[in-house]
Amino acid sequence: MGSNPVESSATEETQPAAHPPTLKTDPTAIREPDHGMPAGPFTEPIGATEAAGEAEAITHSPPISTSTPGGSKELLRIALPLILSQSFMTVQVFVDTVLLSWYDPMAMAASFPAVMWYWLFFGVLQVTAGYTSTFVAQYTGAARPHRVGPAVWQGIHFAVVLGILFLVVVPLSPWLISLGGHSPEMQRLETIYLQCLSFAALPMLVMGAINGFFSGRGQTWTVLLIEGIGTAVNIALALVLIFGFPRAGIPEMGIAGAGWATVAGSWAAAIFALALMLRRKYRDEFNTLSGWKPERELFGRLMKFGGPAGMQVFLDVLVFHLFTQLVGRLGDAALGATTLTVRLNMIAFLPMMGLGQAICIMVGQRLGENRPDLAEKSTYTGLKWSFGYMCFVALIYVAIPGLLLTVFESDKDPAMFAEIAKIVPGLLLCVAVFSIADAINLSFAFALRGAGDTKYVTLLTFSLAWPLMVIPTALVVFLGGNVYWCWAFATAHIIGMSVCFWFRFRGGKWKSMRVIEPGVAEEGERPA
Repeated sequence: MGSNPVESSATEETQPAAHPPTLKTDPTAIREPDHGMPAGPFTEPIGATEAAGEAEAITHSPPISTSTPGGSKELLRIALPLILSQSFMTVQVFVDTVLLSWYDPMAMAASFPAVMWYWLFFGVLQVTAGYTSTFVAQYTGAARPHRVGPAVWQGIHFAVVLGILFLVVVPLSPWLISLGGHSPEMQRLETIYLQCLSFAALPMLVMGAINGFFSGRGQTWTVLLIEGIGTAVNIALALVLIFGFPRAGIPEMGIAGAGWATVAGSWAAAIFALALMLRRKYRDEFNTLSGWKPERELFGRLMKFGGPAGMQVFLDVLVFHLFTQLVGRLGDAALGATTLTVRLNMIAFLPMMGLGQAICIMVGQRLGENRPDLAEKSTYTGLKWSFGYMCFVALIYVAIPGLLLTVFESDKDPAMFAEIAKIVPGLLLCVAVFSIADAINLSFAFALRGAGDTKYVTLLTFSLAWPLMVIPTALVVFLGGNVYWCWAFATAHIIGMSVCFWFRFRGGKWKSMRVIEPGVAEEGERPA
């Protein structure tokens, strides 16, 4: 997108050519944030404070992109690095699952309930800390870069305090895991993994807040670099710690090794992200160092809008966690099949989270520019891409389920794996159906989040999940039904969500929402 301005309105087109709109006369006539691919991971466009002539000169700068505002080219410039970034997470999930299935199918099955317990508490915190990206996007669209650093620091403060408090999960893990009622050996493995993951909360939260600084401004290739470093460290250590390396004196750690590898990778990524954000050019333009002080009003707005967004994730994870715990009561094979099916779904779905984040960023920037029309156009562009991708994924689930399972096959307990493999193809049929509905969920939910319409998303998640999925699944389990009925109700829940999100977006209330405080252009706000 580069430096070319947004599409002119009808009133702008009637103005004489000799007097183009400026930041002072028209808030929409601002330089758009850079969304192009930098020459290297550290390359940035010239900042507002470094550009010749400040704001007026920026409005006359030559365009460096001919992409249509709100079109595929513009969206994919932001989305591609985020999709690749989520692909790193996909690779990480996939490798951890494969390595644990090779080590012990029981360990693989135990990893998912532990992860669900972890995300039940962590998800609400991560989304709240990471909501800095929406603030950054709207401040960027409004040409107020000096407010970007302080907004990010409010997320960092939140991340540090809550990351430390998260360690209370360590002593509570045995009790939490026991609530699932799984077999004693399964509970032992679940407890070990949950306790290890608890130490990854603080660095993950810090990294989420800082990633908002880069992604909210469209510098998504840097987010890719940060995620790539964390993933590389995680995978390298998992290979060593799970199976051990006797020559180096490293013992076999099994599922604990997978957990500690995640902790190490998270710290590596967080430290690297902080070092990048504190570089001099960011300190000068975005106040990434001087803006470190807590601001009560700004922190309050982060909690006001980011809190409900995080709560939505909490409720979403809660219902799926309850779903997993209930399915686990149908036996280890049903739990193992559910774990494997969800992991296969995550492998395909996580990359599309990057597209959803791009939609969120574009909506935030366009609303900061007071261009809700382009925000809407960007959302529908993203929907087309996510829908097409999910249709392709659904076809794979239906056509080659046996081939997907072969990579997870283990010789350690072939009888157990055979029971799991018998169930998975039927569950993948459900996943194929709700994957298409998830394309709609992803596009509209992230668009509403980018506008600040987070309370509705939270209330919808809470009100639909219980009657459509949790309560029916509990009845199936206690009445002696099978796992296929459980997954049928999960599918109904996701389809219901997609319909409600579509109606909310079509209503258009989000177009008037903003998360940032009212203000004027950047040069008018800076002290003399």
